[in-house]
Formats: sequence, C-alpha cells, structure tokens
Amino acid sequence: MSEDFFPIKKVDHVELYVGNAKQAAHFYKTAFGFAHTAYSGLETGNRQTASYVLEQHLIRLVLTTALSPDSAIARLAHLHGDNVAVIALEVDDAAEAYQTATSRGATGAIPPTQEEDDHGVLRYAAIRTYGDTIIKFVDRSDYNGVFAPGYEPRNGSAAVNGTNGHEGVDAR
Repeated sequence: MSEDFFPIKKVDHVELYVGNAKQAAHFYKTAFGFAHTAYSGLETGNRQTASYVLEQHLIRLVLTTALSPDSAIARLAHLHGDNVAVIALEVDDAAEAYQTATSRGATGAIPPTQEEDDHGVLRYAAIRTYGDTIIKFVDRSDYNGVFAPGYEPRNGSAAVNGTNGHEGVDAR
C-alpha cells in the first residue's frame, strides 16, 4: 500500500484565465447556474487583474482577466484562449506539500507564501505541471474570509447549492 505524502482534502478551486472575466462570469451564471460569491478588481484595489469567484455546490471557479495587456496572464490568455491555469488543492500545510513535491522532482512555481487580512492568514504555494498550468496547494485553516485577501463578497450565495447537476470537481 502506498503512503500519501501530503493528503489532499479536496479541490479548492479551479482558476481560468479568460479574455473577459465579466462576460465569462455572466455566461457561467446564466448557462450553468453558478453563483457569484466574491470579486477582486479595480473596485477592491487590485490594479493587476479582475477575478470573479463563482460557486455551485462543491465547485469553486475563479475567472481571471488581466487589466494590462503586458501581463503574464494576458499573454497566456492570448496564447491559449480561455484556459485552465490553476488547479488548487486544499491541504493541511501548503509549505509542507510544496517541500514534499519539490523534493520528489516537481518544479516550484510559487514558493510558500502567506497573505493576511482582517479574516486571517491564507497560505499557499504552487508547482508547475505540463504546459502553463500550475498546481496550487492552499491551506485555509487560519482563514475565514469569503475567498482570499483582496476579495470582497458578492451576494450570490443562494445558488451555491444549485440544481443544474454540477456537484463537484472529481465528485462521484
């Protein structure tokens, strides 16, 4: 029996880099019944990106668009079109997951990092996978905010338990 080197609690979120996050969010809300639960952008003080957090049952999507044509996100969206850029996994200890993965041959993308606001501390780190996609390890144990520091809540919680048949990422 193989040992689980860093247990994964669940898929925390999937982040897509898109050309127009506002339009993509509208589509996901109207076509698939997702609820808009959090936002980060110019209105929240973020001058780099606009990100819409959408949820339905156990699925959390983050739709991100660059606010500058010179950013890495803009280049990736131009190169790939709308694409999955980040697969985030919730773990007990993001730094330990990163250390374990890189010690076993993974290439680091984001070293262990923490962000803090009035809702607590969010810890994360990331490794590279094939292409331009990264796997992000997220530790939410000391964070109680809507999504992450810099995000503000949006009133879309009613559809979090949506009925469009979408239950979760890798849910069976």
